[in-house]
Amino acid sequence: MQGPFLSPNARTLRAHRALSWWRRPGGKLAEDALIAVVDDDKAFCDSMQRLLRSLGYSVAAFLSAADFLASPKRSHTACLVADVQMPAMTGIQLCRHLIETGHAIPTILITAYPDDGDRAKMRKLGVECYLRKPLVENELIGCLRSAFARGAAGRAAK
Repeated sequence: MQGPFLSPNARTLRAHRALSWWRRPGGKLAEDALIAVVDDDKAFCDSMQRLLRSLGYSVAAFLSAADFLASPKRSHTACLVADVQMPAMTGIQLCRHLIETGHAIPTILITAYPDDGDRAKMRKLGVECYLRKPLVENELIGCLRSAFARGAAGRAAK
């Protein structure tokens, strides 16, 4: 899947489709495999939705952190992909808010303007990945794998 914000890598896509690590026995997607994409750029949200759906995920897109927080889908989100730079509430503020309110979700932050200081702070907070736009599919897929594994481990520990 190609889009204006995603680097093409057909080999990775084919290999990823062949994997079943995010599926339950019998080939069905886990009910809690929803990925929420939060980005104020509609074109990026649309591109991410197409890519993630092509990989077999359930996806919900939100154009603001407030829209995500108000959505009933928030409680079903297994992985959050959020842009760092957004008006009103940034991806970093969203991540902190979720942690502080006891609703931490495995999170992948994305940005067109990476900052090593922010990256270090976010890793300490437990953010799964901090990726630069345009996204590299290999990196995104690795981060999703890690986020879903972490989420599964967290649910098993409860």
